[in-house]
Amino acid sequence: MANLKRRATKVHQTLLKAFGEPIWRNPLPAIDELVSTILSQNTNDMNRDRAFYALRAKYPTWEAVRDAKPQDVIATIKTAGLANQKGPRIQQVLRSITEERGSLNLDFLADLPVEDARAWLMNFNGVGPKTAAIVLCFSLNKPAFPVDTHIYRVTGRIGLRPESMNVEQAHPYLESLFPPESYYAAHLNLIRLGREVCTARKPLCAKCPIVQLCDYEFKTL
Repeated sequence: MANLKRRATKVHQTLLKAFGEPIWRNPLPAIDELVSTILSQNTNDMNRDRAFYALRAKYPTWEAVRDAKPQDVIATIKTAGLANQKGPRIQQVLRSITEERGSLNLDFLADLPVEDARAWLMNFNGVGPKTAAIVLCFSLNKPAFPVDTHIYRVTGRIGLRPESMNVEQAHPYLESLFPPESYYAAHLNLIRLGREVCTARKPLCAKCPIVQLCDYEFKTL
């Protein structure tokens, strides 16, 4: 494990040299990020954002989204795909948070230990480890490491995690490998690597900045 931790740190440092210090977007309030991340499931960033801004344009508050007719919410977020699932899921999460807290504000999570905050978010149907980690990392500046499809693929391919490990198991495992202070940048740079270089079908190994840290080249010789 110690060797893997050193390797993960080296991967992070090498990607920083190659890609620089990444900045995603201005942080959203936690409740906004939660809804945005639910919309992002099984779609791309453009479709997620189009659906999110359509929702914000139509409804002045999240309370209005919560209390709207389900079919109206579904129609509003159709660009995100799976709207028949995502619309009711978002409304149910908003209702559950209201019942639990009395309001739609998640700022209190910033004061909780990260594992308590993660567990609280994951109590809601449709909020898995990736969604919870995104809210914690990007809205609340908590040490959580979200694992998306690119990160899952890349870390398996380069040998940072066992290939048999599923994506749910990968969240705590990769959090144990990368230094907590690196989570934000490592997450974003690994996604960039997966999109631009270490692609699913035909990885561009000749252009890869971490090829010397990767098992894949040796497996395919």
